[in-house]
Amino acid sequence: MIDTTHSAISSEVRSYFLNLLEKFSSDKKKSIMVNHFGEFSQDLINSIASSVEEQMIHAGDQKKVVKRVFSILIEGLQNIRLHGERDEKGKQQAFLFLVKNPTNYKIALGNMIQDEDVEMVEKYLTKINNMNSEQLKELYTSILTNGTISKKGGAGLGFLTMRIKSENKLDYQLLDLPNQKVFFSVEVVINRL
Repeated sequence: MIDTTHSAISSEVRSYFLNLLEKFSSDKKKSIMVNHFGEFSQDLINSIASSVEEQMIHAGDQKKVVKRVFSILIEGLQNIRLHGERDEKGKQQAFLFLVKNPTNYKIALGNMIQDEDVEMVEKYLTKINNMNSEQLKELYTSILTNGTISKKGGAGLGFLTMRIKSENKLDYQLLDLPNQKVFFSVEVVINRL
């Protein structure tokens, strides 16, 4: 019997990635600084982070902008590496885009999650997207003080950190996949000015 599940998941996720690549590439005001599809090892994350930091400094970005992008990038990639679901073949179907235009940076990240986690993720993102900066900081402090650890070892600070550091709402998409998997993607905008 031929295993078509893996290829169905891979095809759908790759198609999603390629559509984003086309979207970002077709806008002449934007330039893609980094894009990657597949697994994210710690060495790859370190290499991407170092390269991005150098490119931003070379582009003349303010130190605070470099730090914010760097922090969000590391948070998102570590989240994928540590918590992203794997397909039946043990592969992570994940991606990263870092896109620059004259006024902002956009980080787009995507990885598989279990469909049982969708409601929790959506509720949490809706909650933090509707908070002001003071409420976000209070929630952050509360989680640090009283936070519980999830079944995968996280305390729920990843999205909150991205939201605080970006100073913008997190835009996310969900794509249903076979075998109780969902592809989750989030776009984070960080203002350059």
